[in-house]
Amino acid sequence: MKKILLTTLIASLCLTAVFAAPKKAKKSKAKTIKIGVIQLVEHSALDANYKGFVDGLAEAGYVDGKNIKIDYQNAQGEQANCITIAQKLINDKDDLIFAIATPAAQAVANLTQDIPILVSSVTDPESAKLVKSNDAPGGNVTGTSDLTPCAAQMKLLKQLVPNAKTVGMLYCSSEQNSYFQIALAKKACDELGLSYIDATVSNSNEIQQVTQSLCGKVDVIYSPTDNMIAAGMALVAQVANENGIPTIVGEEGMVNAGGLATYGINYYELGKQTAKMAVEILEGKNTPAKMPIQYLASCDLKVNEETAKILGIKIPADLK
Repeated sequence: MKKILLTTLIASLCLTAVFAAPKKAKKSKAKTIKIGVIQLVEHSALDANYKGFVDGLAEAGYVDGKNIKIDYQNAQGEQANCITIAQKLINDKDDLIFAIATPAAQAVANLTQDIPILVSSVTDPESAKLVKSNDAPGGNVTGTSDLTPCAAQMKLLKQLVPNAKTVGMLYCSSEQNSYFQIALAKKACDELGLSYIDATVSNSNEIQQVTQSLCGKVDVIYSPTDNMIAAGMALVAQVANENGIPTIVGEEGMVNAGGLATYGINYYELGKQTAKMAVEILEGKNTPAKMPIQYLASCDLKVNEETAKILGIKIPADLK
């Protein structure tokens, strides 16, 4: 009997000790969200696009190094690097991938249908075969478009260079987004009575030679938001300005590099807009399949007054 009582007492003491022991925190460490970033090349527009994305996430409470980890990768303008980087991000099993510029977006979209992908600095995701349609993507890819008002840019060209008759269309032959914009620009030229000449480059080493080939043939050079030309815009501007040829370009960074003027979008704000879409996906409030491609509502006029002076162009009062 004593043995039974002793056993019962020991068991009771053990249970008391268990319940009296300090409880371990049930709170487990929150999972760090992994976001992979693949950017085609370094130039001011794409850099601003990335910065806007990071800042937009931070404003929503997603801070790199705290509750998210951003793996930023730059392909340095090489398609082969895009594929290698895309494979790395997929192998790392990132929670979301942000692809900046069309070739980068195509590289990663072709390799996974599972990881949510947000694209930006892509002119027309539908024609780039990244989504089923811009209104209803239908897969794991959505994002923001950097489609610029090409028709308005051609009207700007006429305002700044009213006597222009022939436009040199300068762009990269391997960029789908450039073909899309050039087609819109040519349509606008037809309506304005302007003729045009195509001048394409296949790599950055050809930029100077191709730009020089336009001298004496055109009155103005137009280049859309073409990544290769944007990265080499300083060289384009040098050749064009030395030969008295104005350049109308696709975005502000190209103006800052020596181009004459643009009527274009703000890439930093485009990045922030993409970040808002990312937050919806990360918080499970939406999916890429159901999120239409988004566009910025407004554009900005930018004129390089120093370039205008070099070219002897007087800026109309209504453009100041």
